[in-house]
This record gives sequence, structure tokens and C-alpha cells, in this order.
Amino acid sequence: MNNMTAAAVAERARAPQAALQVLPDDGLQGTLVGRVWAPQGAVPGPAVVALRPEGVFDLSAHYPTMSTLLDTLAPAETTRAATGQYLCSVQELLANSQPGARDTTRSWLLAPCDLQVVKAAGVTFAASLIERVIEEQARGDATRAQGLRSQVVGLIGENLADMRPGSPEAMRLKALLQDKGLWSQYLEVGIGPDAEVFTKAPVLASVGCGDDIGIRSDSAWNNPEPEVVLAVNSRGQIVGATLGNDVNLRDIEGRSALLLGKAKDNNASCALGPFIRLFDGSFGLEQVRNETVHLRVAGADGFELRGINTMASISRDPTDLVAQTLAAHQYPDGFMLFLGTLFAPIEDRDQPGGGFTHQLGDLVSIQSAWLGGLHNRVAHSEAAPPWRFGLRAFMGNLAQRGLLQGTAL
Repeated sequence: MNNMTAAAVAERARAPQAALQVLPDDGLQGTLVGRVWAPQGAVPGPAVVALRPEGVFDLSAHYPTMSTLLDTLAPAETTRAATGQYLCSVQELLANSQPGARDTTRSWLLAPCDLQVVKAAGVTFAASLIERVIEEQARGDATRAQGLRSQVVGLIGENLADMRPGSPEAMRLKALLQDKGLWSQYLEVGIGPDAEVFTKAPVLASVGCGDDIGIRSDSAWNNPEPEVVLAVNSRGQIVGATLGNDVNLRDIEGRSALLLGKAKDNNASCALGPFIRLFDGSFGLEQVRNETVHLRVAGADGFELRGINTMASISRDPTDLVAQTLAAHQYPDGFMLFLGTLFAPIEDRDQPGGGFTHQLGDLVSIQSAWLGGLHNRVAHSEAAPPWRFGLRAFMGNLAQRGLLQGTAL
């Protein structure tokens, strides 16, 4: 899978590059909140910030965690009314949040969530449903995928987008596929009544814009998954959205769905950002439902892959996915919910019939008009910066900065 030496990857990451777009197409007109690492002050630490035309403002004195801010009665109005300490210009922050361009004496973007659990919905698009069935039938072997693809499509068709999961029509298709011996656990969650919702990453483990995104070194068939991610507060209200990369290790999950944790939850394997766009008069669920997410993978080998994730093609409404996440569980600190993707690359990269897989140093850019751009460079999970800043470190840092006195988390 990897044609680059570690030294070459490091050199590629250091190479200068044109600035990548991070802001939405309408710039700073929306209500944009995020988290940054703020090295200013006696004790450096993560800060909840608002991005405004006047600059980046630290709101941590009032809202020490993003969870706290999103739990207010009207987060967008609260953000617009909040005063804060000026940290830097927006341009300075974004320039220091580009892959390979970090100056640790200045602020940079973190994943925009903190105390929220990171959940993910799977198999929510017909195209990805078909690819999951192929992974399962291939037992994780990429070389078998092309032959199986024509067989599977011949039996179940390509266009399942109009089929409502759990409907009588879907149940008739389920019975037909069972008769043909093609039934799959992925078809169960793709067209059955129950959505697949799993925990993608531990609290505070997600990486932000500019960080390395991790794939396991023992995976030889993998791809990015560009997705819209909802921000949901403790009351189950959807209050905003961001972008995410739900990295998929196709060979590992394809061997067995019971390996989902090994395929999905690894060091640096969950990227979120660049910030959360809060719901306000200009942006809400209708924009989420109709958003188009663009993907570009640019390899150091000159390879380029492009794709789109069109939210209008989703088979389960975002509100249904949130309701199913909340059906038998509570989230007192809120949660982030990946909505799934229809993107499943099948273009050959290294060899005919081998399909697409990442190489070290790939620059993955996920972009949308309303939510901006999330940019990460691919590294091995084992070699990416280790996750050290957990809940004890976070609480200790907030205490050292005097942010736990008289404020609710």
C-alpha cells in the first residue's frame, strides 16, 4: 500500500503548499464556533472560540466547554451576544491550521467538540450499502471486489435510494434476498427498520483540521468517508453541524462486522471540523438535508481522487438517526453524529482490480458550501501523534486556568 519512505512522507508534509479553503463559501456570515489550542497565557490549553470578522474570540471564561455552550437555550444567539478575549485574526488561525504548517507558539484549530460522545450512523446511502455487501462477500479481499460488484448489483439493483427503510417494499426485498441466499447484516441495517449507530471515537480523541488522520499499518484496503456531522445537545436538540472523516478500513471490517471497533476506532482515525456552524436564521436542517460534500484526495505519487456525498440521497432523515441514537440512551454532555456517506471509491490506484486505498502522505480535503473545509494528511495510526489529552488532563487544565470556579461545565 505504501510507496513512500517515512523520510519522504515527512518531507512531503513539510513542503509548502497553497492555502486550502477552510471557511464556508459565505465566509464569516454564519455563526461559527470552534475549539483552538491557545498557547497564550500562563497555562496553555483548549479554548472555546467564536469566529467573527473582527477576529477569533475566546469564550471560555463564560463557556469553558463546547458542551456548555451548545446546552444554552439558544446557542447561536448566545454566541453572538457573548464577549470574549481576542486571540488572533481569523486569517492567522486558519493559516496555522493547514496540514504541515503549525507554529506551536500560535493558536490552531482542534476538533470542535469536547465532552460529547462521537457517534456514527452507517449504511445510510444505497451506494455505500452495496459496497458494504461487497466487502462482506469479498471477506476483505480487494481483488475479489470487482467480480462480486456485478453479481451483487445484478441481484439487488443499483438504485435503492427511493426505498424507505422498514417499509413494506423493503421487507419484500429482504424476503427475496433471503430466498436467494444473499441476505447480509449490512442489508439489514440498510433497508430494515433499525439504523446502524455505533461509537466512533472516545471523548476528546478526535483530531481537527490540519492534524494527521490515521489508518492502521496492517490495513491494505481503506478509504476516507466524507460526512456531515450533527452537533446534538443534552436535550436531544440538533443545534449545528460540521464536517467529518469517518475513516474506513474496508479489509478489516470486511473480514467480519464484529471487527468494526478495530476498523473504526484507532488513534487519529476520526477527524472533525473545521468548526461547528450553529443553526440560525441563515442555516438549519434544510441546508443540512440538501448539502453536497466534496472530497479530494491528492497523493504524493500524483494520484488524485474526487468524489461527492449528496445529502439529498440519504435513505434515513437526520432527525430519525438522532431519534434512534436517543431511543435507549441518554447523553448528558450531548453527542456528535456522523450521518454516513454514499461515497465508496472503486477506482484502481496501485494495480488493476485492486480498487482505491490510501498511501501515506495523502492529503484528504473534505469541503462543503455551508460548512467549510476539513483538511488532513494520512499517516499510520501507530505513528500519528499519540492521544494524551484525555478527560483528567482536560479537567486539570481547566482548573489550572481558573475556569471551573463558579461556572457550569
